[in-house]
Amino acid sequence: MPREESATPAIAWRSRLEARWQAWLREVTELSLAYHAVAPASAEVRGDGADRLMRRAVAARRRLADVEDALARLTAGTFGRCEQCGAEIGESTLALVPETRYCRGCAALAASMTGAAETVSAGGR
Repeated sequence: MPREESATPAIAWRSRLEARWQAWLREVTELSLAYHAVAPASAEVRGDGADRLMRRAVAARRRLADVEDALARLTAGTFGRCEQCGAEIGESTLALVPETRYCRGCAALAASMTGAAETVSAGGR
């Protein structure tokens, strides 16, 4: 079923994605400001709190970029299709995380490969 025939029209997806974009932008801004407020000029004395803030800001920026990419896919007409295999991503999955890039099968495969790579890099088998 093409995405145009979806139960949720493109304008509704755009609205959801734009709301998520605004929320992540606020989060990135707040975390960045908090980081710069506590991080002294010298990295040697920055401390754990500033490092945690920086990791959270970077993670929020990645999520913001994911939403931006989803908005671009919506504009291009590829929203709701797996970037790996081209299969349709279930509407229930998109309802939970509209910026999802992969169908369940490809996401599971990537997760299993990532776990295997981590095991190998850690010296395990």
